Amino acid sequence: MSDVARVSFLRIMPLQTSDIAAVTHMARQEGFAPGQGDVAIYRNTDRQGSWVGWIGRDRIGCITGVRYNVDYGFLGLYLVRPKWRGHGYGLQLWRHAMEHLADLPCIGLEAAPDRVDDYAGWGFAPASPTTRWQVVSDGSMPAPSWALGWQLLADDAIPEGAVQCFDAQREPSPRPHFLSQWLHHPAGSVLALIDSGGVCHGFGRIRPCLLVGGEGWRIGPLMAETTDAAELLLQALLHRHPGVVLIDAPGSNPAAARLLERLKFRPIGTTLRMYRGLAPTVSLDDVYGLACLELG
Repeated sequence: MSDVARVSFLRIMPLQTSDIAAVTHMARQEGFAPGQGDVAIYRNTDRQGSWVGWIGRDRIGCITGVRYNVDYGFLGLYLVRPKWRGHGYGLQLWRHAMEHLADLPCIGLEAAPDRVDDYAGWGFAPASPTTRWQVVSDGSMPAPSWALGWQLLADDAIPEGAVQCFDAQREPSPRPHFLSQWLHHPAGSVLALIDSGGVCHGFGRIRPCLLVGGEGWRIGPLMAETTDAAELLLQALLHRHPGVVLIDAPGSNPAAARLLERLKFRPIGTTLRMYRGLAPTVSLDDVYGLACLELG
């Protein structure tokens, strides 16, 4: 008798610290390329918005439904291990997360192409495509020349308030708690362009990630007020980081695709940003790379 036939009751439990390694492994095997430390940040962004599905003693899937505030939430990290698919467990996880976000006027997600119709049936409407780009870097990208008159600051030297302000003007919802953890996580590096008045003109993060067959790097978020500034940041993030590098760029910023093509990135996959409810009106023209597909 199969495990599925023998034990069919699904328990949906809040994600605990002890679950993080297992959930990260599931995401890695699914090809999500999770960054080191990502899952812990998802959990900390909304302690009530991350769950693991259990059958007996087996973790069989997971989902996040993160409430950024009273206006906006995001669904992600949604998967069921192949062995346990086809039995309705994914739908139970989905309904659990949707219930957590039910009172919000806007919910977002990134849909795989084969799931778009499913999400449309739940009231989600397409907004714009997101393309995952990849480059194999040898780490020899030259350090950029700073012709813009700004300082390139790294990690703890960055004025967090300036970055928070810059980010809040370019995201559907301010995310100070999430961004603070993202900026200060020890895995990887953060760079920002700051002028003499302490104003941020762009920032980006690179972090190690787990590929199905090895390790690499993910860049995100990458935001800048001009393409030149984005290129300076991207060159600096690639400098001294050899290996496979991934970045998820929103299709609503066509300048991102042109920049990535110029720097020899190639597209390797596409998802579709979808919203249920009142879709955000904020422009993504200054967004060149999303923080992650799991939290938008």
